[in-house]
Amino acid sequence: MDEQRRAFYEYHAALMEPWDGPAAVAFTDGRQIGATLDRNGLRPARYLITDDDLVVMASEMGVLDIPSHKIVKKWRLQPGKMFLIDLEQGRIIDDSEVKTQLASANPYQDWLDKSQIHLQNLPSAATGNGGDAATLLDRQQAFGYTQEDVRMLIKPMALTGQEAVGSMGADNPIAVLSNMPKPLFNYFKQNFAQVTNPPIDPIREELVMSLVSLIGPRPNLLDINSAGSHMRLEVHQPILTNKDLERIRNIEQTTQGAFRTQTLDICYAAELGAAGMEGALTALCAQAEAAVRAGHNILILSDRGVSAARIAIPALLATSAVHHHLVRAGLRTESGLVVETGTAREVHHFAVLAGYGAEAINPYLAFETISAMQAEYPEGVNEAEAHKRFIKSAGKGILKVMSKMGISTYQSYCGAQIFDAIGLKSEFIDTYFTGTASMVEGIGLKEVAEETERWHRDAYGNAPVYANALDVGGDYAFRIRGEHHAWTPETIGKLQHATRANDAKTFTEFSTLINEQNERLLTLRGLFDIKFADKPIPLDEVEPAKEIVKRFATGAMSFGSISWEAHTTMAIAMNRIGGKSNTGEGGEERSRFKPLENGDSMRSAIKQVASGRFGVTTEYLVNADDLQIKMAQGAKPGEGGQLPGHKVSEWIAKVRHSTPGVGLISPPPHHDIYSIEDLAQLIHDLKNVNPQARISVKLVSEIGVGTVAAGVSKAHADHVTIAGYDGGTGASPLTSIKHAGSPWEIGLAETHQTLVLNKLRGRISVQVDGGMRTGRDVIIGALLGADEFGFATAPLIVEGCIMMRKCHLNTCPVGVATQDPELRKRFTGKPEHVVNYFFFVAEEVRQLMAQLGFRTINEMIGRSDKLDMRRAINHWKASGLDFSKLLHQPTPVPGVAIYNCERQDHGLDKALDNQLIAKAKLALESGKAVRIETPVKNVNRTVGAMLSGRVVERYGHEGLPEDTIYVKLNGIAGQSFGAWLAHGVTLELEGEANDYVGKGLSGGRIAVYPPADCPIVPEQNIIAGNTALYGAITGECFLRGERDRE
Repeated sequence: MDEQRRAFYEYHAALMEPWDGPAAVAFTDGRQIGATLDRNGLRPARYLITDDDLVVMASEMGVLDIPSHKIVKKWRLQPGKMFLIDLEQGRIIDDSEVKTQLASANPYQDWLDKSQIHLQNLPSAATGNGGDAATLLDRQQAFGYTQEDVRMLIKPMALTGQEAVGSMGADNPIAVLSNMPKPLFNYFKQNFAQVTNPPIDPIREELVMSLVSLIGPRPNLLDINSAGSHMRLEVHQPILTNKDLERIRNIEQTTQGAFRTQTLDICYAAELGAAGMEGALTALCAQAEAAVRAGHNILILSDRGVSAARIAIPALLATSAVHHHLVRAGLRTESGLVVETGTAREVHHFAVLAGYGAEAINPYLAFETISAMQAEYPEGVNEAEAHKRFIKSAGKGILKVMSKMGISTYQSYCGAQIFDAIGLKSEFIDTYFTGTASMVEGIGLKEVAEETERWHRDAYGNAPVYANALDVGGDYAFRIRGEHHAWTPETIGKLQHATRANDAKTFTEFSTLINEQNERLLTLRGLFDIKFADKPIPLDEVEPAKEIVKRFATGAMSFGSISWEAHTTMAIAMNRIGGKSNTGEGGEERSRFKPLENGDSMRSAIKQVASGRFGVTTEYLVNADDLQIKMAQGAKPGEGGQLPGHKVSEWIAKVRHSTPGVGLISPPPHHDIYSIEDLAQLIHDLKNVNPQARISVKLVSEIGVGTVAAGVSKAHADHVTIAGYDGGTGASPLTSIKHAGSPWEIGLAETHQTLVLNKLRGRISVQVDGGMRTGRDVIIGALLGADEFGFATAPLIVEGCIMMRKCHLNTCPVGVATQDPELRKRFTGKPEHVVNYFFFVAEEVRQLMAQLGFRTINEMIGRSDKLDMRRAINHWKASGLDFSKLLHQPTPVPGVAIYNCERQDHGLDKALDNQLIAKAKLALESGKAVRIETPVKNVNRTVGAMLSGRVVERYGHEGLPEDTIYVKLNGIAGQSFGAWLAHGVTLELEGEANDYVGKGLSGGRIAVYPPADCPIVPEQNIIAGNTALYGAITGECFLRGERDRE
């Protein structure tokens, strides 16, 4: 990019943050007409020009029937670029000309030279208070640090430069249910993109990702007269060292008064206790407003003043309160907000502070904590390097959190409030976190202040347990005197004993430990009361257990994340009972598609199609009862799956069609799904390959998931899964495990209500999963609207898992989640144990159904009127919870179904492949070569997929000899031309193709070239659309021309 244009972009970056797509915008003023694409190129837009100057632009080619001999150019709209036609001049104006004209209209470089200041170019200031090592423990305790925070979060970031990775799910209570004080950050769950727009891959799309933050006032977007007079302070990433902060604090001297900084103390007198926080917040907001009106254009909110005599307002609360107060006063764009805090210490903390207005953050106490662990530094790492690595890992983590939502720049994320609140009162949110969504009402300022005061008391009180050590924590693993967990040595032991001995009494003891949450709150559903009928029905009138278990499925655990023994044991068990096991995203061995000699089957009924497309061949797809499109995973929504390299053995690599020893990380988005329309296309593609399979879409619970599920239903999915945030994982960043997504009770209730209100519920089956353990969980899931139920961690424990949480390290001591041959020998699980578990659950379901008065599961679905909030909750935080939004039951409408009882119309009767299959009958039945010629139009989508499915059903992955079925087509093919094309099938297209050519290619051959009478130069024109050969396994594809994009 030339310097003049760079200056143009750099200047305007300070006026308005970038807007991410997907978006293709067309515009006209009557004299000029044009279009522009989002900066990431997430929308398709192609155009052609004819010899008589007709220009046609659309999201796909073939919308108008234009003779090929008239076409002189076929091209694409490129990311961030503009296509413009000047009707008065009668010409197309190139993007470069448009941008050059705009960039030269004003002296942008001069304006930048006068107004732009880079923080790193400012002279170093004397570092202020470096912290007293003697008081470090007290201050850590005052901000709620635990041993886990130091050992499991801060230490890996500082020593390796990477965010810590963990495994298994979150089986501890959400913040509002915990009996321990929790950081206010923990009441906010990260939002993420699913279906409506894609998450961004921060590695592949590094070019568009940025952590640059601009601190200070924002100039008026429309005031060109004052251009260049507003100073701008730019930092290349938002985590500030102590030296960086001092530069900002003293910036007035080094910028001749262009910037004026005011530090606001966010601590208040400890003698005022929790009751003093509201007044302190009011005073803080007033001070902030006065400072801005007095001309201070950078405010530093600081809690360094915390001491025995002073309590710190939670930095997040102070930041958001000031941010929203200044917004309401019309002053927010007049000043920047910088936060100097001891509270922030992990990626989620930084992300939430950013989301509520922090343009930069100085986590001084995290730096002091890192400095205090110098004895543990590896060779070659000193204090400065450890701080640098911590900042690097925090930056990478922030990018990942931003990218989950499809946001590319820190500027766009700052103040965007991309979070759901769980367990906060609406009055509290309206005052301090205005505009944040919350489905579950809970605590307010009083309880938040009390949590803060408890920490302060622990830090500066006389409790001997805190005299020399931090609290143990226990959030990430079970610890004595730590946080409560569902999976404890006692519950694990009882479940394994019950299922291995087929002991119903012991299972009842296990179930009671999980279900009765009077003293030990764990889940939202644990606070629900079930309203039993006045007159229970006899148990023998209730649907039998052998029918109920058919509604059960195991979660998506890949072969690779768990061992072959664990994976196949699960599949055999589920096939025995008529339920369904799920492959996960790691493919499945071909040998498992055939039954065993004893009649058992190791074939997983649910085949998952995830963004990595590992092992997704045509043969894999036709050997499924359900095909599940994984849009998100409960433990890490907005991210792709990952399998560490040490778990990718030769065996795993063969099944996944990858390389042994090389770690596998799926991209966050499916690169063929950037919108709901794209999802509808993939659903159509999969249904063509395997018309008998149900097509499922897996979503994760968050506020708004109901709207997404309605779109999924309209996109003709047969099944949708709503996963809770507490689902398990083989490997995931700890930040994601704890802080992304919400409990399934929230997402399931919204999904069912939305589908019923839109008269869509009957046409789609709803499954719930994530932390399902007992029959009571199933009952509540059904009452909130679920048809089916997914279990993952519990069956793994039945197989022998002891929750060591070492899945990502390949060191599972019981052979469940390892590929180590020696450790796998320790696996002791049997299909019978898993079968016993599911029948125990089903019998518990039957007993509760009898007490409710329901004879069948279908009668029970959506009957949330049978649930109520438990009234007698003796808990200092949870007693104020309000579940009225969750338990709302839509008014029944006659004729509108409230459970799945209809079939989707996939329109397969219109597929061109029906004709191809009929004409290829000889080849399909006897393997004799056939040649077919036919025209094709862009309404003919997924050409070749249904035919390939038939080939593979009969001949397997090897298919037929080359060119056995040779199809010559003329015209413009629709989306997904040649998707999952099987060996022996050749598609020759004289014309043009749209998006997703050769998706999942499985041995077939594709050739696309322009018509002979078309005068274009092929290599200078577009011949195929976006995302060609995505997930291709093997085969050949010849394109004479350019593809739109990767």
